[in-house]
This record gives sequence, C-alpha cells and structure tokens, in this order.
Amino acid sequence: MSWFNYYGLVIMVIIMTPNIVYAVCHKNSAVGVYDNKAAVIAEQIGRYGCFALMVFNIPYTYFGFYFTFGQAVYLIVNAVLLAAYCLIWIILRNKSGMVKAVLLSVIPSVIFVFSAVMIVSIPLLVFAVVFAAAHILISVKSVPSENGIAKKER
Repeated sequence: MSWFNYYGLVIMVIIMTPNIVYAVCHKNSAVGVYDNKAAVIAEQIGRYGCFALMVFNIPYTYFGFYFTFGQAVYLIVNAVLLAAYCLIWIILRNKSGMVKAVLLSVIPSVIFVFSAVMIVSIPLLVFAVVFAAAHILISVKSVPSENGIAKKER
C-alpha cells in the first residue's frame, strides 16, 4: 500500500453517504446534541483525523498488512461492517432511540479501529480511539429519555 489508500477512500465515501442523505433530507431538524464542549471537540478532532488517515498513509507512521491475506481480511471485514452500517441506516431511518444511537456510533468506530490495527497505523489508531470514545458518548447522551426530556448528567 502506498501513501494513498484507495480502499480507505471507498470506505469513507460509503460511511458518509447515509449521513449526507440524512442531512439533505432533514435540513431543518434540530438534534438535541450532548452539550459538552470537550467531547464535541474531541469527536471532531478524531473524526477528521480518521477521515484523513483512512485515505492518506503518512510514510513511516504505518507499516501495512502484517500477515498473509491481511488485505483480504481488511476488505472483507470492512465490507461486512459497511453493509451492516448502511442496512441499519435504512432499517432505522425513521426511528430514534438508544439502539440506533449505539449501532450507528459503534460501527464506524469499529471500522476505524479495525482499519488502524490491520494496516498498523499508529496515528489512525490514536484518532480512532479518540473518535470512538467521544462519538459514542455524544450519541448515547443525545438520545432523549422515555418522557421526552433529554437525559441530564448524573
């Protein structure tokens, strides 16, 4: 694998497609986002770091696949995770709740961490862990409670 990861680019396009479609279809929807500035900043840093490092391999910071058929495993596992992510978006498109929040935050997190481990990319792994922790926290905390009032911190 060279400095440009074509597979990573395809993965990013597939991950972003449901998000872009949702944003276009729900332009005026106000989402009750967990209001923790540190978590939001960490999520954004992790997100954009993962986006960049899934596509661009910085020389001397990644080592490539470390076992025979590593690339095949990388592609198959990511394909299954991406298919699950898109299927969940389709199935739960008009729903809200904890199941949707958890699944749609955990799957991209797993994709980024798995990809980092498979290509042994240290910076991608760091950004993926930061993204995963912040994204899952924000997603879970942003789910309205049963009575319609957003959960408060305990």
